[in-house]
Amino acid sequence: MKNWAKDIFCALKRANVLQIAYVPDAGHKWLISACESDSAIVSIPVTTEEEGVAVLAGAWLGGQRGAMLMQSSGVGNCINMFSLITECKFPFACFVTMRGQWNEFNPWQRPMGKNAGKLLKTMGFSVNTVSHATKVGAKSEEMLHQAFTSDTAAALLLHQRLTPRKTFGE
Repeated sequence: MKNWAKDIFCALKRANVLQIAYVPDAGHKWLISACESDSAIVSIPVTTEEEGVAVLAGAWLGGQRGAMLMQSSGVGNCINMFSLITECKFPFACFVTMRGQWNEFNPWQRPMGKNAGKLLKTMGFSVNTVSHATKVGAKSEEMLHQAFTSDTAAALLLHQRLTPRKTFGE
């Protein structure tokens, strides 16, 4: 199996992303670990995704690029905070591991799994979805380029097929 998370990490490095905000997530486990291990990247665990929006606003104001790692259920938590991005016109790049799709065991994840992309688009994000590991690197590069060259919000939704199967024990 191709390590798509490594492709995202390489895209982050090429885009000169120096701060990563994240809510711990099994789908992003490898990527979070890689960012934490890289001395050039400041990795910031947050308790809610809304905090991540504020952290990345601060990163941009401080002259650094940042990106957010979150799960699709976190999109719903951020709706009000997303207005900060559009009103202040700063770039926001996020990688969203999807839930509520293929092989989902938890019915509570299905509503956001079905609607995360729609909600992001409603909030002014450019949204792309990737479901094949071989496409993750190129889609990551495109999304980061778009966010940072046009000072807009962009999201790459990582289909649930890319992440490990979850159970209530995890």
